[in-house]
Amino acid sequence: MKKVLLSIALACVATFAWGQVSQETTTTTTTTEGNGTITEYTPGSAIVLKETSGPVRYRFGKNVTYVTRSGRVLDETTVKTRVKVGVPVRVHYVGTAPDMMVDRVILDED
Repeated sequence: MKKVLLSIALACVATFAWGQVSQETTTTTTTTEGNGTITEYTPGSAIVLKETSGPVRYRFGKNVTYVTRSGRVLDETTVKTRVKVGVPVRVHYVGTAPDMMVDRVILDED
């Protein structure tokens, strides 16, 4: 009788254990770069660049870093004076059109 109860208990536990299949999800985020001349600029919202393929609109993420070509981070005051229509820049972004989210703007001039 003990063997029968033990066999039933093990069968129940084994069935439950086989039902506990773990599933792993992998998310890949690709950062891409675009470059062109600023044609529209709304701080904290969006930037439109005139690229070789035509105008491309990018949205800004929560945290955007502005840097020079040499990598020097620009402060807020400098950004207000140097980032404007007509300035050539590169942008690092994630996502695909129309949801391209910028995280870094690189001025082509030091």
